[in-house]
Amino acid sequence: MATEMDRAPEKLKLKTEVGLLGGVSLIAGVMIGSGIFMSPQYVLLYIGSPGASLLIWAASGVLAMLASLCYAELGTVIRESGGEYIYILRTSGNLMAFIFAFTSVVVVRPTSMAGVALSFAQNALAPFYDDCLPPDGVIKCLAATGILLLAVVNCLNVRSSMAVMVFFTVVKMLALVVIMTGGVVLLIQGNTSNSLQNSMDGTKLSVSAIGTAFYQCLWSYDGWNNLNSVTEEIKHPEVNLPRALMIAIPMVTILYLLVNVSYLVVMTPTEMISSSAVAVTWGNKVLGGWGWIMSVAAALSAFGSLNGSFFSGGRVCYVAAREGHMPDILAMAHMHRLTPSPALIFTTVISLIVLIPGDFQGIVNFFSFTAWFFYGVTFSGLLYLKIKKPELPRAITVPIIIPILVLMAAVFLVLAPIIDDPQIEYLYVTLFILSGMLIYIPFIHFKLFPGILDKLTVFLQLVLEVAPTDKNL
Repeated sequence: MATEMDRAPEKLKLKTEVGLLGGVSLIAGVMIGSGIFMSPQYVLLYIGSPGASLLIWAASGVLAMLASLCYAELGTVIRESGGEYIYILRTSGNLMAFIFAFTSVVVVRPTSMAGVALSFAQNALAPFYDDCLPPDGVIKCLAATGILLLAVVNCLNVRSSMAVMVFFTVVKMLALVVIMTGGVVLLIQGNTSNSLQNSMDGTKLSVSAIGTAFYQCLWSYDGWNNLNSVTEEIKHPEVNLPRALMIAIPMVTILYLLVNVSYLVVMTPTEMISSSAVAVTWGNKVLGGWGWIMSVAAALSAFGSLNGSFFSGGRVCYVAAREGHMPDILAMAHMHRLTPSPALIFTTVISLIVLIPGDFQGIVNFFSFTAWFFYGVTFSGLLYLKIKKPELPRAITVPIIIPILVLMAAVFLVLAPIIDDPQIEYLYVTLFILSGMLIYIPFIHFKLFPGILDKLTVFLQLVLEVAPTDKNL
């Protein structure tokens, strides 16, 4: 296929507009989303005791920090956007990279974004439905509106998307500071729920309980790897990538621990477990008539997290297409705005489809199981590079014990729930992942029907005003 756009003297490049502040905001802004406002009660439910739940939150923060250090090294060895996709491609080959791209672009990213959008809608509508839950149809309509609005923002330009990210990061940090401060004041006054006394009573030590509690907790930490998806758009990535990780993740971990302590100071374990949104329940008990503020804060937090997922998720689809694992149109950028708008539009459409049968808990468990399988493949790739290619230049190097530890953690998180409490859903997920081979072999490896999309690609190029981008950034 050849068009006038293809014959342009210079191919387009995505702008490098993400500095240190933008990088920290992107990581923290995605990590602090719906999870910390909704997941604490589920962590407590699965693990059984307040003390053990705090240990799970601390361990998850350490795991996210160690995993991000591995990604920092990968990001300075392989300086390309695409996150796990590009790392798996360079270390494990085309087939595994395609299976990741297929699973991520078609299911994992859209289901994650649908889950965050549902959380945003539930919290935004809560003040208007004091005595009952909002209707399911209304929740999904508002969630779809949020997805469409952010799709437009991200298609317009990178700078506007990052401005939205910084603003919402500030809002959600303020909300968490309010929760922490309220807990400290109540501790000083002695008005506590006594949840922290005998805090280990009732702890469940089964492998399945621990694994599922980690799933719920790590949902709140998801986003630690998002900056690696946009490496090509970071200013001085060899410096700003590791710095942003070192600032954002410890900051979020400390915030999460203090916020959970505040929840436990205000509420009993029974109150937490029975709550539909623990931050809103906290607001009603501490702020009284102003409790609706926490509902609004939780909605804004989820909205900001959704924006960050859009920003990074569209890049994974874009890079996979650039490498020939997705239709060519998804590897193109707008000729004037220099954003990967076709990939963003595609991600939006899939997210809206996934939203129709959306179920928050099912989304969390499915996302966590699949995500940690591919994280494990990625960590294996880092071990391969450290052992087989130690001569490659690295701006940051982590001790080899760190990728070994996080790989062991990934294996535990994938296998623990299946071995201890096997469910048919995990078989369905595994079969779906493997089904990627049925598409890869005929259409990617043997390149059957190579011209089938050419006419559609030309038409969409003209309509969307997009052109191929330069791979060698």
